[in-house]
Amino acid sequence: MKNLILLGPPGSGKGTQAERITAKYGIPAISTGDIFRKNIADGTELGKKAKAYMDKGELVPDELVVGLVADRLSEDDTKGGYLLDGFPRTIVQADALERVLTERGERIDGVIYINTPRDELIRRISGRRVCEVCGKTYNTGSFAPKVAGVCDHCDGKIVQRNDDTEATAKNRVDVYNEQTMPLVDYYRGKGLLSEFDGMIPVGDIFTGIEKLLGE
Repeated sequence: MKNLILLGPPGSGKGTQAERITAKYGIPAISTGDIFRKNIADGTELGKKAKAYMDKGELVPDELVVGLVADRLSEDDTKGGYLLDGFPRTIVQADALERVLTERGERIDGVIYINTPRDELIRRISGRRVCEVCGKTYNTGSFAPKVAGVCDHCDGKIVQRNDDTEATAKNRVDVYNEQTMPLVDYYRGKGLLSEFDGMIPVGDIFTGIEKLLGE
C-alpha cells in the first residue's frame, strides 16, 4: 500500500497516527487546510478562488477542493505514496477523487479508520489544552503538564482553545458523524477499509497499522 486515506473524528487520535505513519514510511501527510494555506500564501489562482469563499465564511465548493488536492498530488514528493488526512470529507468528494485518480492511472490503496465512541471523543476534545507559546498539546484526562497551567517544554501558559469547549466538541463530532461517517461504509464496500479501535493505547493502534502496511 502506498496511497492512503486516514479517517477518524476529532479526538480519535488521528493526528498522532498520521505523524507516526509519515515518520516511519516517509510519505507526506496531506490535509486540505495545509493546501489552502499554501495556495493562498503563494497567490495561486486556485488559492485566490478558495480565499474568496473563505473570506465570506462560506464552504469552499467540492469541485475547487478536489482541484486543489489533485494539484497537490501531482507534486514530486507524492511519487512514493501519500497519506490523505481529513480528505475526502463527503461521498461527493470521494467520488470526485476516484475519478481524478482513475484518469491518472492511480488509485487509493487503503483506508485507515480509527473508531472511537462519541462520549469518549467529547471527553478528549473538551479536556484538550494547548501551550499558547509553542503549541504543545496536553489533556486534563490523560496527559497533564507536570505543573498545572505551565508547559513542560517552554514554560508557556497552557490554555483551552475556543473550539475545544464541551458544547463545541459535541457539535464538531456531530457534524463529522453526519458528513463524513458515510465514508466508512463507502470504503468498506470497496474493500479498502481497515478499522482500528480508538480506545486502545496509541502504540497498539500503530502496531496494528504497521502490520497492515508492512514493517
